[in-house]
Amino acid sequence: MKKNKASYSRMRAMRATEVEEFLRKPPAGFSVEVLGSGYRVHSDPEKSLVLIDDFESCRGKIVFQNSLGRKAKMHNLWEYTSMRKSLLSKRIYLLMSACEENLSATNKQAANEARVLQQYVVSIDGNDPFIKWQMERGLDWTITSVAGESYRVDIDLTELLESWAAKNIHIITDKLTKVKPVWRDASFTLKYYSDALFDFPHWFGFSKRKFKLRQT
Repeated sequence: MKKNKASYSRMRAMRATEVEEFLRKPPAGFSVEVLGSGYRVHSDPEKSLVLIDDFESCRGKIVFQNSLGRKAKMHNLWEYTSMRKSLLSKRIYLLMSACEENLSATNKQAANEARVLQQYVVSIDGNDPFIKWQMERGLDWTITSVAGESYRVDIDLTELLESWAAKNIHIITDKLTKVKPVWRDASFTLKYYSDALFDFPHWFGFSKRKFKLRQT
């Protein structure tokens, strides 16, 4: 019984919805406005943290009105504190692509050349105990200071997404074969810009950091 509860908790902590389905039946707190050139998606910033850049789809241009973008920028301690609070309390929304791996390409080429099979709006619950614990630990580990240093932190969801997708997503290609997708854009970035005059670590690229969110 405990195992089932844990599994149900993980399912609630992470969700993936095809873009077309998301536009057709937006989740609670979202509404979709149809435009001549595409769609504008509205959300409640008090409940959702949307980190999705504008993008083109077969339905036209999709714009998430209250999105901070995949690379969220902060310029002072108040903005950082607000972002941290949002990450640890709201449901976070990202756009990710399930791709068909190009087996003839090198590992470096594969990510860029893989054919997109389906795009998903993926959400994770920042208030889920296990996600929240990982996020807090990752932020504390990568961000040693704020006021006197610029930095870039990449939060990688690849492992979390692969574990979840293996049990919940089944993709059939146009050749009627089932594939294990390669995930593109399975991360988001926090960028903090300090006003420090001599921010040498940032100038020389030493302030780039990264941590991963994992499945239980």
